[in-house]
Amino acid sequence: MIRIEYHDGVMLVTLNRPVTNALNLQLVNELAETLQEVKRDPDVRGLVVSGASGKFFSIGFDIPQLVELTREDFDTFYRAFNQLCIDLYTLPKPTVAAITGHAIAGGCVLALCCDYRFIAAGRKLMGLNEIKLGVPVPYLADCILQRVAGVRNGRDMLDGGEFYPPEQLLRMGVVDRVLPLEQVLPESIDKARSLGASPQAAFAMIKRNRVETVEARVLAHREEKERLFVECWYSDKARERLREAIEKF
Repeated sequence: MIRIEYHDGVMLVTLNRPVTNALNLQLVNELAETLQEVKRDPDVRGLVVSGASGKFFSIGFDIPQLVELTREDFDTFYRAFNQLCIDLYTLPKPTVAAITGHAIAGGCVLALCCDYRFIAAGRKLMGLNEIKLGVPVPYLADCILQRVAGVRNGRDMLDGGEFYPPEQLLRMGVVDRVLPLEQVLPESIDKARSLGASPQAAFAMIKRNRVETVEARVLAHREEKERLFVECWYSDKARERLREAIEKF
């Protein structure tokens, strides 16, 4: 469900699940394994994550598939997704999200876990609409968003559940650059390569200093936050809204 290419020390990982790049356990596990490869391989000095579909970076969770899971199986998926996000956020190498399509809900979470976000100009939307589905935003994404966009912007995004266009995302601090579509991938790769050319140990420590407070906060509350999310996912109100969302999926 992913494609891997190498560009002079940069691994380009492309989500390659048809059209929407919806996240299920298989895709999450493939991404998790790839991150471990990036971490171990000294020749890979940077990572770019993108989507094969020009329409979606990722639509987020595969709701039609996940809503049918038993509580135990969904809990397995959600824990795996959270671990993937923690591993991406703390990866000791530079990471760039090359957003050439909509990054929605879980897709937006993946983008937030990267160090930098470059998005295509035009109607390419990002947002966290979990509130409209009756579930909270994953705790790590909540913490990161407040760090990158500020408490007020983070509050507005999480409480409202709206989707935002590139220029507004740039003003809010959610993305770092808005580029013509054809420049997003090459500029993202150049950014990862440029940062990866720095002494790796020094970069890793600088990044560690930036992410460790959020990581510690998330890990301290992880069990409780995951349990509460799963409880919300199986609540009557969320079941109703998730099934409504399936009709539009």
